[in-house]
Amino acid sequence: MQRAQIIWRASCGGSASAIAARVGLDGETVRKRIRRFNAEGLDALKDRHRSGRPPTYPPEQTATVIGIALTKPQALGLPFAAWTLDRLAAYLHEQKGIAMQRSRIDEILLHEGLRWRKHETWFGERVDPAFAEKGGDRNALYQATCGQLCDLSG
Repeated sequence: MQRAQIIWRASCGGSASAIAARVGLDGETVRKRIRRFNAEGLDALKDRHRSGRPPTYPPEQTATVIGIALTKPQALGLPFAAWTLDRLAAYLHEQKGIAMQRSRIDEILLHEGLRWRKHETWFGERVDPAFAEKGGDRNALYQATCGQLCDLSG
């Protein structure tokens, strides 16, 4: 996305130093990106292969991580409704024999385009159909605060 912004701003006539200030990069980096785009076209927007340590986990284990993450925990007989990285790491280690750090699990899932949803907690009838019955008379709780009897029934 940043590379595309650099090229777009350059095509609109922006100087390398102005673009660098706008996107938070060094001017030389911006000039390098523009030169690469001029030489390679749209392929310049893609990441090049980087040297470094080969993947630690074989593709089969990576596929297992993704498959388990896409499976509802309750379908596996687990007592919770959603995965967390800690739960997923523990399950993979205990049940599948894959000892993997939660940060690596997160990297694998993000690479596949999977993102964690923000955890939401709900109170009331949405979670517990008997919520209203269990609560008893809530008006008494608010009497001291309101100075009068507040009607919460409707």
